[in-house]
Amino acid sequence: MSADLPEIDWYGAEASTFGDRLAAARERMGLPRAELARRLGVKAATVQAWEDDIAEPRANRLQMAAGLMNVSLGWLLTGEGEGVEPPSDETIDPEDVETVLAEMRQIRAEMLRFANRVSVLEKRLRQAARELG
Repeated sequence: MSADLPEIDWYGAEASTFGDRLAAARERMGLPRAELARRLGVKAATVQAWEDDIAEPRANRLQMAAGLMNVSLGWLLTGEGEGVEPPSDETIDPEDVETVLAEMRQIRAEMLRFANRVSVLEKRLRQAARELG
């Protein structure tokens, strides 16, 4: 890593969420979301909601998930303890560059759509507030 860049604690509370850590541990195990869900006795949509930080698992499911993915409960919750190794500083394989660029374009387009939605909602909210006030 470059001397002028700060060290990043990839899975610490400052840089990642519970959902980020859950997804990283699941991916490291090579478990599809549906398979993890099956093993935990929940729906794949439930695991996705956990990974998207929309919902949180109950304590018993959280403990089961940690055990299934061989990470500590503390690491899943806070990023501290036994968990997944952070991403390496490896460069992208030249053959993957186009794929990565295409994914980045897709993400950018989605971000723009969300930004536009937020603007519309904000405008509606301001209008409603003026009508009430």
